[in-house]
Amino acid sequence: METGKLFNGTGMESIWKSYSSGSGFPALDGDTTTDVAIIGGGITGITTALLLKEAGYNVVVAESYSVGGGSTGSSTGNLYIAVEEGFDTIKSKYNADTLNTVLSARRDAMELVAQNVSQFGLDCDFRRQTWYLYAANEENIDKVKGEFKAALQAGAPAEEVLPGELPFPVVTGFRIGGQANFNPLRYVQQLAQAIHDEKCRIYEQTAVIAVDDEDEKIKKVRTHKGTIHARYVVHATHTPKGVFLDFHSLLGTYREYGVAVKLASGSYPEGIMWGYYERNERYSARSYEHNGEKYLMVIGQTHEVGQKEDNNENIAHLEKFLREHFDVEAVTNTWGGQNYKPADGLPYIGRKRKGSDVFVATGFSTDGLTYGTLSAIIIRDLITGNENDYTRLFDATRHNPLKAAGKFIKENAINAAVTFKDYVLFKDAEIADIPTGEGRVVEVDGKKVAVYNEASGNVKACSAVCTHMGCLVHWNSAEKTWDCPCHASRFSTDGDVIEGPAFTPLEKLQVR
Repeated sequence: METGKLFNGTGMESIWKSYSSGSGFPALDGDTTTDVAIIGGGITGITTALLLKEAGYNVVVAESYSVGGGSTGSSTGNLYIAVEEGFDTIKSKYNADTLNTVLSARRDAMELVAQNVSQFGLDCDFRRQTWYLYAANEENIDKVKGEFKAALQAGAPAEEVLPGELPFPVVTGFRIGGQANFNPLRYVQQLAQAIHDEKCRIYEQTAVIAVDDEDEKIKKVRTHKGTIHARYVVHATHTPKGVFLDFHSLLGTYREYGVAVKLASGSYPEGIMWGYYERNERYSARSYEHNGEKYLMVIGQTHEVGQKEDNNENIAHLEKFLREHFDVEAVTNTWGGQNYKPADGLPYIGRKRKGSDVFVATGFSTDGLTYGTLSAIIIRDLITGNENDYTRLFDATRHNPLKAAGKFIKENAINAAVTFKDYVLFKDAEIADIPTGEGRVVEVDGKKVAVYNEASGNVKACSAVCTHMGCLVHWNSAEKTWDCPCHASRFSTDGDVIEGPAFTPLEKLQVR
């Protein structure tokens, strides 16, 4: 059932979750057998389930919480052929032909979403839009012109922005028509309802706690209440669950934030507008409309997961940006989303190793809705034996050391420095000094403990050691979570896994 309510100001909730369609799938209870086990019920998992079901396979989807409620329900809602890494970056690392293949792949994914909306009659506010990239100052002219040139060389239908076309100061810019946006949560929830049957079973509140994939014929996906036996396993979890050093060491982990507002006056601008400002800061703005209710939102303020002292500053900067350019009446929603940037600029989609029947899909940067849909196409093709340009280009087992070297060194140096600081240069705090509604890592009897001070005056305490690979979690003040700075596992104040590669919750502890 659609909630239709607005964010009430007591927590963070995306605009998409304000207009959720609801889901209501059962939890797994007992062992079961299928052809394909899919871990994760976001846009990647549900689209993969759809395509494999259409190809004649039996599918089981295991979702830890609710369908679409993770990264999909915290995304931007945009679909476009543009890439977050930039046209010029991909062309420079590879060539114009490779960039053209990337854009074609993303176009196919976008059109699959449009096809599904039409075929299944999905009420998800899907609208065609124009995508824009512009420089708001002289500092970024060359950057935007370089992007424009690379887009044209790759065959993208790019055109220069006309004077006064955008509601922002524009020194130079270009546009690409025929892109789209939608409510990704409603899309995934309704698509899941449309495909759910005896051949495609979807389970919610079914957290996967281990995957035994050593057997070549039968893999075992273990949950608290049963085991899924399957020939194929798909990690549709934004980043693979468990220890996948081949991938986790090649991913930069980031969070960015969104703010949605109602305007007191003025029109809501149409389009997906990316703008570069001072210090190369980029803001993405767009409007959203549901049943006549209009909103304006801005996305940005990226930082490494677990490495921001006060996340509330990010929200404040986005609100300030909107108020500087529009007559804002009220902030209705604030939220955060996670992304994983690949070392060589392209996502890793396909078999976890040569010949394996276990598949991964990760490294989408901030392009998860399009790349998640593309992942479903590629994984379907691999399972059905259809090798093509897309399966080869995005091959998860590829190694591009020269293209990845700088990023690889940077990301792992950051992780090493943070771990050293946390363990060797640890600054202790007193539990009594933790403000209400905040968390701190303290040392109790020689153990690092993550302590959250509830408004009731009680405290929740968990081990501060991430169950993935032993780094110390950091407090996220805006979202009230414990975030690991090494590989981006995130935990609730109760220690439950919210996101990331960790399977196991943080150990609950008792403190005075």
